[in-house]
Amino acid sequence: MSRYLCIGLLLIVFCLCAESAQLRIARGNGQITLDGVLDEPVWQNVLKFELEYETRPGENVKPPVQTECLMFYDNDAIYVAFRAYDPDPSKIRAHYTDRDAAFQDDFVGVVLDTFNDDRRAFEFFVNPLGVQMDLFQDDVARVEDHTWDTIWDSAGKVNADGYTVEFLIPFRSLRFPRGSKEQTWGLDVVRMYPRGQRYRIGLNLQDRNKNCYLCQDSSLTGFQGITPGRNLELDPTFTSSSTQDREDVPEGDFKNDWSAEPGLTLSWGFTPNWNTNLTINPDFSQVEADVAQLDVNEQFALFFPEKRPFFLEGADFFATPLDTVFTRNVADPIAGAKLSGKQGKNVVAAFFAQDDITNILFPGSQADDSTSLDLNSSDAVIRYRRDIGNNSALGVLYTGREATGYHNRVLSVDGNFRFAESNQFRFQLIGSDTEYPLEVANEFDQPKDSFQDHALHLGYSHESRNWLGYFRYQDLGKDFRSDMGFKPQVDIRLYLAGAGHSWYGDDKNWFQRINVGGDFDQTEDQDGNLIEREGEAWFEWSGPKQSFFFVGPGIRERVFNGVSFDQKFLNFFFEQSPTGSFYYRVEGTLGNRVDFANTRNGDIVRVLPFVRYRFGNHLLFELRHVFESLDVEGGNLYQANLSEIKLVYQFNVRTFLRVITQYLNVDRNPALYIDPVESYEKNLFNQVLFSYKINPQTVLFLGYSDNHFGEENLDLTQTNRTVFLKVGYAWRL
Repeated sequence: MSRYLCIGLLLIVFCLCAESAQLRIARGNGQITLDGVLDEPVWQNVLKFELEYETRPGENVKPPVQTECLMFYDNDAIYVAFRAYDPDPSKIRAHYTDRDAAFQDDFVGVVLDTFNDDRRAFEFFVNPLGVQMDLFQDDVARVEDHTWDTIWDSAGKVNADGYTVEFLIPFRSLRFPRGSKEQTWGLDVVRMYPRGQRYRIGLNLQDRNKNCYLCQDSSLTGFQGITPGRNLELDPTFTSSSTQDREDVPEGDFKNDWSAEPGLTLSWGFTPNWNTNLTINPDFSQVEADVAQLDVNEQFALFFPEKRPFFLEGADFFATPLDTVFTRNVADPIAGAKLSGKQGKNVVAAFFAQDDITNILFPGSQADDSTSLDLNSSDAVIRYRRDIGNNSALGVLYTGREATGYHNRVLSVDGNFRFAESNQFRFQLIGSDTEYPLEVANEFDQPKDSFQDHALHLGYSHESRNWLGYFRYQDLGKDFRSDMGFKPQVDIRLYLAGAGHSWYGDDKNWFQRINVGGDFDQTEDQDGNLIEREGEAWFEWSGPKQSFFFVGPGIRERVFNGVSFDQKFLNFFFEQSPTGSFYYRVEGTLGNRVDFANTRNGDIVRVLPFVRYRFGNHLLFELRHVFESLDVEGGNLYQANLSEIKLVYQFNVRTFLRVITQYLNVDRNPALYIDPVESYEKNLFNQVLFSYKINPQTVLFLGYSDNHFGEENLDLTQTNRTVFLKVGYAWRL
């Protein structure tokens, strides 16, 4: 019996070792030239290993190509290199793009869990031409944040055997525990190999019955005597713009407005665990145009993601189930400060801003409203989170906005608990206290004095290899307000439950994955009146040429303005990338939709095609379109077309020239509306941008933009035009 016991123990040890590799990195000696060519002697005696598992579409099988990773470190940085072998290098997908925009290409990279706590990790990826992509992985909230940027160096080169990549990650661009003892980090190493299928090749086995990623990492030990140094960064900026606004449309003169403003942001990692940011007269101008969205026959405000770097760093700390923090509510800040860090199991984050403008959203159960006040407000967000167990957390969040005659204060407690590897339970309980200026309360029919209310979120999910199940309950009081968040609908109780089943294939089958399922939800107001009752089924298929297809038929009962409507609908989505240069998708909705302007049922056709084509390695063309048509009794109520064309010429990894044109055309039938409307509306937006970017903070932007407007009695007329310049420099001490 003892012999069989020993054999059994050896098998257990073997399985445990196979699941999680133990790697040791060594300190290297010698300089390298970062050129994507691994010809320096130092690369001969470093940690070397191969990526042995194809984890998608295959399930932990032998990969179709060989990939070798090399690593070492010195006092200042960790150095990583790859030899990515390819049997046919002519099929390598590699294009010059802006940073964080090469995810459709071949690429390789590392995932570093520097605190080795299976919760958060830094991700660094590089395509064969050296284009950088850095992300932040929050495995507690299951969020991968591509807006996180830091300063590091990389280079790549395609050769006769495939391609090679080198990159250097300074320790001062990372955070890790304090101390002189040897450190152990969590590690994953990844290669994406897009051909007929999109292969994911990795260092670690991926168990599809586990709903965590970082918990399956390998361990990288050997770091000793490393420090991020003073980790002090000064980012001065200078922004200048000249804007001309037409005073009277269409024939009025243009009024000139010129501005030139210096700004300064200071970032200081005063310990390896803690970082603070201070900004004075910050440049929060957006050189990135928002993706055009169609705002016709909508009940609630549209969501536009945050793009400003000051608010993006550490944004995952503030994530909660009910979107309690939405930093675009800070519209025009004069100054700001931010603190974030982790000590042991404790996470603390906060930011404060002084805002010149106070934008307020007034939510409701059927519609919302908004206003912008010429009030200077003080904004604050404070977050504390405590890690619990292997991959769970409990947190407290406070948000506040204060101005003359106005305040909104929100206090919440939330938790995220994982158990039995495939199960997760999340909750958030919130209380709010709000007061509006009397004239605002009167104008928007809001309570006249200070008022309070609550919100509650409960959610459970089961995610295993073959089964998906989930339940959600939300209760948002009529007078609940979260003015630092994004919550346009309140006065509701929502019940949602769903389930699905998956089957898996591989690259030799006609499918990679098939998923079928369905869910049911019901929304009512706080008095128990029905708002919506909906049932939907779905079918998903993933197949060759990176194809994905979704179809979701359903039925619903919708109540609006006291009238009940029985509706049927069909949602659909299809995407494919048949070559490395060509990608397209089409999505849409067919069925019934409420005409909210006139309280009646209608038949909607909504189609959103998108095409991306790359001409060689440098030129990108994108076409995005939205078509929407609503028919009601009596004829066509409206037909809307929204188009966006983008052309980008990427000279190299640092420099591009981009042109964007957005055109909106809405044709309405005024005879079918109760209230008067214009028979048509036209808007045209153009932007030309030249960008030179050494790193995320050392930048030069030079651009031009204009807007044109037209309606029934007005031809398309230019209403404003702007020329702008921004220069930024990262000065590290």
